[in-house]
Amino acid sequence: MKNIDSKGHVSGTSIYLDDIPVRQGSLYAAVFDSAIAHGKILALDLTEAENYPGVERIFTYLDIPGENQIGGIIPDEPLFAEKEVHFQGQAIALVVAESELIAREARQLIKVNYEEYEAITDPRAAAEKGQFLLPSRTYAMGDPTNKWAACKHVFHGRVEQGGQEHLYIETQGAYCFPTEKGNIVVHSSTQSPTGVQRSIARVMDVPMHEIQVDVVRLGGAFGGKEDQATSWAVMAALACKQLGKPVKLSLSRHDDMRMTGKRHPYSSDFKIGLSKDLKILAYEVNFYQNGGAANDLSPAIAGRTLFHATNSYFIPNVKATIHSCKTNLPPNTAFRGFGGPQGMFVMESAIAKAAMEMGIPASLIQEKNLLKENDLFYYGQTARQVNIRKTWKSAFATYEISQKQKEITTFNKNNPLYKKGLALMPVSFGISFTKTPMNQASALVHIYQDGSLGVSTGAIEMGQGVNTKMVQVAAQVFSIDPQRVKLESTNTTRVANTSPTAASTGADLNGQAVLAACKVLLKRLKAMAGTMLQAKVRDIDLQQEKVYLKGEETNIGWNQLIETAFLNRVNLSESGHYATPIIHFDPKTGKGHPFAYHVYGTAVLVVKVDIIRGIYEIEEVGIIHDFGESMNPVIDMGQVEGAVVQGIGYTTMEELVYDKNGRLLSNSLSTYKVPDIYSIPKVLMVKPLKTAGHKLAILKSKAVGEPPLMYGLGIYFALQNAIRAFNPDFKSFDAPMTPEKVLMGLYGKNR
Repeated sequence: MKNIDSKGHVSGTSIYLDDIPVRQGSLYAAVFDSAIAHGKILALDLTEAENYPGVERIFTYLDIPGENQIGGIIPDEPLFAEKEVHFQGQAIALVVAESELIAREARQLIKVNYEEYEAITDPRAAAEKGQFLLPSRTYAMGDPTNKWAACKHVFHGRVEQGGQEHLYIETQGAYCFPTEKGNIVVHSSTQSPTGVQRSIARVMDVPMHEIQVDVVRLGGAFGGKEDQATSWAVMAALACKQLGKPVKLSLSRHDDMRMTGKRHPYSSDFKIGLSKDLKILAYEVNFYQNGGAANDLSPAIAGRTLFHATNSYFIPNVKATIHSCKTNLPPNTAFRGFGGPQGMFVMESAIAKAAMEMGIPASLIQEKNLLKENDLFYYGQTARQVNIRKTWKSAFATYEISQKQKEITTFNKNNPLYKKGLALMPVSFGISFTKTPMNQASALVHIYQDGSLGVSTGAIEMGQGVNTKMVQVAAQVFSIDPQRVKLESTNTTRVANTSPTAASTGADLNGQAVLAACKVLLKRLKAMAGTMLQAKVRDIDLQQEKVYLKGEETNIGWNQLIETAFLNRVNLSESGHYATPIIHFDPKTGKGHPFAYHVYGTAVLVVKVDIIRGIYEIEEVGIIHDFGESMNPVIDMGQVEGAVVQGIGYTTMEELVYDKNGRLLSNSLSTYKVPDIYSIPKVLMVKPLKTAGHKLAILKSKAVGEPPLMYGLGIYFALQNAIRAFNPDFKSFDAPMTPEKVLMGLYGKNR
């Protein structure tokens, strides 16, 4: 089945926030934000801006009737700054005017005096000063401290990882309008409608039922709209409620990049110990997470980093500690992978460092330590249906890796101007929200009198095809043409208490809720058909819009069945609810079963480096991926391909740069580089692993949003191997590996 939104996208008829027709009398807002990273507000003069022609009103924290607080996990993030500012881009005031141009012109007239304080941008510097967002956490298994003496080889290292800008096509924004009795409707570009609803109610000091949040789709998100869409919707709602008029707030690209948080940069230290036969006996790691000025989702992201600190390997003795450091940057937030890439990258760096020092391919260590069935993840979960070794072996056979390794060795020996590098990237990624109560979803299904269906879920469509999969679930249960099924917008009045569409759980959770509702309706329809045919319900089946009795087609079609059910007052509406079973985790002990299942895969990555100029080409990426039993191979394959390229961008070219005063320097598309057609792999092959799906995956089709991004991490190590073919002394672990760093690695001294 093709993506149901494709025609709308290519014809320009798909509805995004800026496509919603504005109502008569709508006002427009612009945010006035801090020009410094840390300081005290001595004076704020709004007079000239308030008197600018066309300005309706300017809002500050003094105009908030409820709490000046939007922190989702920990209440440490004000909507508007009060006495102090803690990052460049922090909102101080909201200018509301007759047009967006007037609002932007007026905000330039606001005057503010600061007493500037020292700005901290480095997480290690923050840690030295005791600046933490929350207490440090350690998860452990075994006794690594006393195991080092038994290790034949012990290696230490330091790893630096930059952040990543989400760069969704549609920027942050919201459009609100009042309805009767003080209620408001909010169109928000958010992954979390209930989060927006809850925060608006909190700031406005009203019950949640007065706020209706509606989302048709997003023009991309990648995690950047899970929590960070909230503030803009709350600001627009505040102005709408206070003024009694529609208000629209849509950020420009530069405002969006300056004011929003990114993927967390990390600085980490590792220690790894191996036996003579290359078994990893002990592993210790300290992560310094750059959280920015407020918690946002840092606590949850830190948890997922710990969960993925050992990637695809069984290590009997592990100690992993994370320090969430408070810096004067915008609060960093969710990004595809949600802390997993940071943890996995350090693990792979530790293996690469050990391989370098021992003079062997990293793949020997990787293969020796891959998870097996019933191995224990160090956070207490037993590994079940482990497919990592299957993907590894399949990758070696499918992509002839042993032959490639020999060919690269020969190439490097015979080519003085170019060097090639190969790396393998195994992936083991857990699927579930790591906060157990979030693993639930609801759906509402209506069967109309003409046999068409309306389906409402809590899932947000943001380009990943989740709407298509929801249609597939309903159509498959009833065995009807998917054209009969309409996916409604995501609306907090139709489906309440939604979890964010994140953590690769959107299809699983919401699909299972749709499945539950449809199964109840199917049972009613079979009972009706049994009555019509004077037959037992167990003998009734629906196939291709026909009623079958004991496997034989009857003369009763779908439309007749629905019409008869309606005339006999059968309820043709049903809500479904799903809560993921078996998962649990105790953060106090660091033990539990936090994931419904894991997605596995292996990638082989080959690069070629020009040693004169430091530029490089990605010659080939070959992947064996564990889709389970994919319910939509076209969509799932596209998700893998897009995720891989995004992972490649993260590890090679997407370099976030702040100056010492906390000002974003890579603040435009001329200074922040993302992969384009010239930087993607020349050959990108994705092959599915032939395997049974998992029963907790919707229709046994495994989640596919986040896991494939991890394959892109392997590009760093392929480049590292190519550099070392020319300069064996290169042993740095500093991502992203930009062309500048490649050139320095070829000719510079090791850090």
